[in-house]
This record gives sequence, C-alpha cells and structure tokens, in this order.
Amino acid sequence: MTSAVLKAEPKIDQPQTGLSANSGIATALNGVLADSVLLMLKTQSCHWNVVGPLFQPIHELTEAQYRDLFEAIDTLAERIRALGEFAPVSFTDMLTHAELSEEERLRPASGMLAQLIDDHETLARRLRELAALAGDHGDGATEDLANARLAFHEQAAWMLRATASD
Repeated sequence: MTSAVLKAEPKIDQPQTGLSANSGIATALNGVLADSVLLMLKTQSCHWNVVGPLFQPIHELTEAQYRDLFEAIDTLAERIRALGEFAPVSFTDMLTHAELSEEERLRPASGMLAQLIDDHETLARRLRELAALAGDHGDGATEDLANARLAFHEQAAWMLRATASD
C-alpha cells in the first residue's frame, strides 16, 4: 500500500475557488520566488564574505534579511501550489523565471551592498506588478502576500542604502 501511495504522479489541480487567471498569477509568483532564492543566496554570500570596518553591522543586517527571505520562499512556493501550479523543481528551472542573475565574483563591501540594493529594488518592482495583477483578478491572498513582500524589500533596500552611505 505505501509503495503505491509513494508512486503517485504529481498533477496540476485547478482549485475551484472562483479565481480566474491562476496560471498567470502563478507564473508571476514563480518569477518572484526565483528572484527571492537568488537574492537570499547573494545576501548570505555578503553575510559570509564582507570585510572592513562595517563588518559587524552588515553581517547582522544581512543575517536578518536572508532569514526573512528564507521564510518568504516557502510562503511564495506554497501560494503557487495553492493556485494549482507547481513551483520550480530545479535551480536551472528556477533561473528561467528569474530577472536577477547569479553573482559570479567577490566584491568589496560597497559593491556587495550596491548589488543587494539593486536586487531588492528589482524585486520590489516585480512585487508591485504582481500585486496589481492579483488585484485585477480578485486574488486578494496573493495581493496581500505581494504587498507584504514589497514592504520588506523596500525597507531592506533603504536599510542597505543607509548602511552604504558616506
């Protein structure tokens, strides 16, 4: 019995919740999810590799931010599933949905912070678009999620800008 249960094939279910445009919203969520994963990795890299006189405050700030991103990633993926779609199953798949790119070199603290600021601002723009799309289609749950994440990314960018300013 257990063997047969474990062999069940995943399939797309379309919830009957009265929501239209599930796949369009789920596609936009997949983009936000992918960028959130990339930003979490970049934020952890900064946390691990930053050096200089602002090491301690940057180390602490980036730890708080990557922990928040980690929690958000699960929430975003679960919202995609609630809409009846699948979240990306591989990092390669995820990258096809991302606007952000992987970091390929180690930068000084100022470069790391500038990159994180740009990435948070990119996510804020994507989330603003997602909130509008969700709102246009009566998906209040996704709209609320997008707005909450938008507030986080705007605050994160502000905190990083304040830390990076001369």
